[in-house]
Amino acid sequence: MKLSGEHLREVSFPVGGIGAGCIGMSGDGRLWEWEIFNHAGKGLHNGNSHFAVRAESKSKVLDTRLLQGDLLTELSGERNNPHGFGWGPVAGLLATFPHFAKVELDARFPIAEYTFLDSHFPGQVRLRAYSPFIPGESDLASLPVAIFEVEIKNTSREEITFTCAGSLSNPWKVPGATNRFVRKQGISSLLLENHQKRGTPEFGELSISTDEPKVSYQEYWYRRDMWRDHLEVYWHDLTSAGPLPKRHFPPRTETVRFEDTGTLASRAAIAPGKTHVFRFVISWYLPERVNEFPTKEPERLAQAGLRDNTLHNYYARLCRGAVDAAKCVFSRFDSIRDGVRCFCDTLHASTLPAAALEGAAANLAVLVSPTVLRLDNGTIWGWEGVGATFGSCEGTCQHVWNYAQALPLLFPDLERTIRESHADYSLDEDGRWHFRLPLPLGVKSRKTDFRACVDGSFGEIMKIFREWKVSGDQGWLERMWPAVKRAIEFAWSPVNDDRWDPKRTGVLTGRQHHTLDMELFGPSGWLQGIYLGALKAASLMARACNDSPFAVLCEKVFAKGRAWTEKHLFNGEYYNQQVDIHSHDTLKPYTSLALGNIGIDTYWDAEHSQLKYQIADGCSIDSHLGQWFASLYGIGEVLDPAHVRSTLESIYRYNFFPNLREFANPWRTFCLNDEGGCVICTWPKGHEKPILPLPYNSETMTGFEWAAAVHMAMVGMTDQAVKLASAIRDRYDGAKRNPWNEIECGSNYARSMASFAMLQAFSGFRYDMTRGWLAFAPILPGDFRCFWSLGTIWGEYRREGNKHTLSILHGKATLCAFSIPGATSVRNGRHKLAATCQNGELRLARPLALQ
Repeated sequence: MKLSGEHLREVSFPVGGIGAGCIGMSGDGRLWEWEIFNHAGKGLHNGNSHFAVRAESKSKVLDTRLLQGDLLTELSGERNNPHGFGWGPVAGLLATFPHFAKVELDARFPIAEYTFLDSHFPGQVRLRAYSPFIPGESDLASLPVAIFEVEIKNTSREEITFTCAGSLSNPWKVPGATNRFVRKQGISSLLLENHQKRGTPEFGELSISTDEPKVSYQEYWYRRDMWRDHLEVYWHDLTSAGPLPKRHFPPRTETVRFEDTGTLASRAAIAPGKTHVFRFVISWYLPERVNEFPTKEPERLAQAGLRDNTLHNYYARLCRGAVDAAKCVFSRFDSIRDGVRCFCDTLHASTLPAAALEGAAANLAVLVSPTVLRLDNGTIWGWEGVGATFGSCEGTCQHVWNYAQALPLLFPDLERTIRESHADYSLDEDGRWHFRLPLPLGVKSRKTDFRACVDGSFGEIMKIFREWKVSGDQGWLERMWPAVKRAIEFAWSPVNDDRWDPKRTGVLTGRQHHTLDMELFGPSGWLQGIYLGALKAASLMARACNDSPFAVLCEKVFAKGRAWTEKHLFNGEYYNQQVDIHSHDTLKPYTSLALGNIGIDTYWDAEHSQLKYQIADGCSIDSHLGQWFASLYGIGEVLDPAHVRSTLESIYRYNFFPNLREFANPWRTFCLNDEGGCVICTWPKGHEKPILPLPYNSETMTGFEWAAAVHMAMVGMTDQAVKLASAIRDRYDGAKRNPWNEIECGSNYARSMASFAMLQAFSGFRYDMTRGWLAFAPILPGDFRCFWSLGTIWGEYRREGNKHTLSILHGKATLCAFSIPGATSVRNGRHKLAATCQNGELRLARPLALQ
């Protein structure tokens, strides 16, 4: 995205590591949001931290500027600060120091490139900020670092010495906190430490490092005791020619009000017309974190063999401290830069419609946001999203993370840890698959912990199928198979007090918890489709695991359920829910069973004599979902294709509003005024709408919207898919909302990563690494190119006329077969390979190892 002017206002572009925290870069180039402290930090500044540049010639300073543009927000001060609003902008933002008059941002995740222009400065300046985000390299991508390159081109006619200075504030104002300069193995660092006890959540380090040969530094700015003395002296030092004067103070002996700041500066003489790149890494090290998950009873911790309720960040296995994290980057800086650039360029060169590609790429930012944790053993654990300072809805929630399609293709080893942890700890003694994974890891779910949800349990089974096909790992599938089998059997079990399908009819007739947070009573196309998808996936996995009797059973239940679904739940336009909302008898089987802390009478509206929170004959945005998952993962057909397309056409016809100005929405506001979006559920004319219908029915939540838009593209509704994608991204244009933070129940919401499947939709990319098979079938005419990935191997697919090229840009794999429309032969470079063509599939005579 190329942004400037007002469209920079809401930008916060995250740079950091997966599960390691991040720094949010503002639209004007500030180090804006510091989310490195093991919790969310929306709007959290870190003192006076910033970058600045200086030009000097013949011992005379020509110009000095902060590497940022005009401040665009909160000019009267912070409204959420009792001593902020009415006092002007926070002093640490340094908005009144000379900075650049014009800023342009070209941000393509994972790289944000700022161009700074000002007639007073004798150079063109670019700042590139990025994460070490290379698909398939999960440990590299998990480092607690943010990488910065400041590129200065001398636009004058004389040689100029340019200085690039990075200032970092010590966030800890506790006794003993220090700033100190460290130089080792060619790396210069300013290390900020709090000297708290190691092994506790209070311990922390923060550093800024460079590999430049000419370095000066100030461990401390002039120490601030009152007023703005530190800023007065800093500006004097920065605008004076030559190296920075050194300054050192002893550690504080008591907790203080003001933070200590230090500066690390590099100098380089640049000839006219030439360019120099200054390289910096900001890194952090806070290895222990407080467990924000609802606290477990001590006896459950003991039962799990756990001594405390503290969590440990995985990145502590990758580095020994903040400076060591930076050294991990500098030791292979060029290869990291080139790998990140290769991924970024390939992804963003994909010839998808602009909004589809933008959504697919932008929402990858969730992975480096505080939504994601990486625990000590490498397991990924996620919130649904985050609030300003806290996690929102815990447990790598199955039915939310169902939608997220990025991690399984970019870092499949990390995605598998989610499957493994849920299988190990979320299945209770009865086979009930709880949809929120408790922490600390090792605490097992119990049936008293709430219960299973339909879309979570059956979506988990379909995701296990996906991970098996992505990896081709038969041993892994066999490890996971007992959990799959138990979860399917629980649907039929007499101990399932929700009575999902006790007679093995293939139809969900019981009480069904789901991602919209309440219960459906009676079968719906939405949840029924996911159940059918799980049954079919289970039958295929059962055969692979030599469990033929169970495969046959699942096939029979699937066949009965599908036939019933098509006959009773498709109303001629879309899949609906079969329930009599006027009958209290629907609730009778459940009157003795509490719904968590919600009584069953919560579901009866006595005033209107109706059931609450049902779809009934409404058109639900998710009524296609089971087939969407099945199509993406290669499970196959679970619902009638004609009915699925009609359902998607109905969702577009009834639920998509190009302009929501006249639409009444009593729920949360994610779309308003003249913005457009696709709402969760509508009741077309002639279809009764319950007085108190499905929760969130009038909201526009992007994860649901992306799933619908992707599936529309997959069934040939390309125009509709693009219009819906454009409506979503128009809401996240930088002026109204942050393009790298699609919100739902909080910021950085995991469900938004449904958008990554746009790449699959438009390229027709499919995979089955159990037999080394890849397929492409672009849905757009003409020449086409698209990024593809299975994590361990990724690259680019191109169609140019009748020629199809598969480029391997990273990793390795062994391939045996390809399916590409019209392709009849295959070459590796100049060498034609022996292959046979059967049913549109090119099968190689012998496996081909590629890297």
